[in-house]
Amino acid sequence: MTILIAYDGSDDAKTAIAFAGELFRGEHAVVLTVWERLAMTSARASAGLMMTLDQSGVEDEAIGQAMSELAQHGANLAREAGLDATPRCDVDSVAVWSTIVDVADEIDAKLIVTGTRGLGGVRSLLLGSTSDRVLHHAHRPVLVVPGPEAST
Repeated sequence: MTILIAYDGSDDAKTAIAFAGELFRGEHAVVLTVWERLAMTSARASAGLMMTLDQSGVEDEAIGQAMSELAQHGANLAREAGLDATPRCDVDSVAVWSTIVDVADEIDAKLIVTGTRGLGGVRSLLLGSTSDRVLHHAHRPVLVVPGPEAST
């Protein structure tokens, strides 16, 4: 069995890895980090920095390296949680949720595991969260793990 775990470095994603390790100890997991290339470009443009969609060269390599290291970090956490994990880093083509669903289909994952890290408030009503979209568009079971409880 192969499990796909979406990992973005957030506390919610770390909690999802730990929970998957408890449930599926010893199983193979692909820990996927999705590189939000267009989102990064949009964020820079909205901050007043002019960017083209083609981020080739040194900057592209640096971002790619950072995302690969993040995926490796997630795989290390998954191994510590008892999973037989391998890292994977992909650039999103349309949206993060779509890339997660596509990779799950490609590797024939038996389960997709993701945290709940949503957008919150009005933005979530308009855009929806990644976990919500994965849940509604995946052609396989999805386990959405709630994030750690905030200390009060």
